[in-house]
Amino acid sequence: MTPARPLSLVTGASAGIGAAFARALAARGHDLVLTARRVDRLESLAAELRRQSGCSITVLAADLADPAAPRVLCEELSQRGLAVDWLINNAGYGVPGTFVGNDWHTHADFLQVLLTAPLELAWRLLPGMRERRYGRIVNVASLAGHVPGTAGHTLYAPDKAFLVKFSQGLALENRDHDVHVCALCPGFTYSEFHDVTGTRDLMDKMPGFMWQSADEVVKEGIAAVERGDAVHVTGRVNRIIKSMFKLMPDKLALLLSARQARRYRRSDET
Repeated sequence: MTPARPLSLVTGASAGIGAAFARALAARGHDLVLTARRVDRLESLAAELRRQSGCSITVLAADLADPAAPRVLCEELSQRGLAVDWLINNAGYGVPGTFVGNDWHTHADFLQVLLTAPLELAWRLLPGMRERRYGRIVNVASLAGHVPGTAGHTLYAPDKAFLVKFSQGLALENRDHDVHVCALCPGFTYSEFHDVTGTRDLMDKMPGFMWQSADEVVKEGIAAVERGDAVHVTGRVNRIIKSMFKLMPDKLALLLSARQARRYRRSDET
């Protein structure tokens, strides 16, 4: 049974898709738990949403690169008597450069934030959802999880592909408990992502029809998880791209992906 005011936990809520999820869920009558590293941004967003919707918002600072963070976060929720109904696993970033061009600590942090933390949060929060017979989990993956990997950002596509398969399996395991799980797969989205990776100048060369706003991505994501879709690729253009690569021979798909990726990769990446 749907709670009168579902409680949603949004990771990486300080900007981009995470902040858009927070705004959309608050508008739907959800109470929120917002987490990210940048507490000042979270507090500003929380104040905005309290004024607009009157929802209850809890701000919890967390660095998901810390292996203890998911456990500590869930323990804090339990101590406050907060039962999470919606989990939005959104926190993430990209690591520019090649695999050997970055130190292992950089890769380990990336995998902790984008892979291990989402899985552990789902593992810790699912039992309560199943017991209450209501829950929604959105794992923010990417169109990159459906197309061949490219040189540079070497772990990004594999991580997103894992989230897609994980979400499919988890959706099947929990559908009889009224818990929906969806891998949300946007393509290029207007956010801070490319500013952080230092590729904004390259991305600005892409045609406008390739881009979606964070609000558009979130609107599709909420609708998809409510429908019970295990995977949802946002935007018609992105769905066409996914279908094209699926129909291509592997060798051709890899060559085409490599050619396109070179146009948006910095020449100084090593």
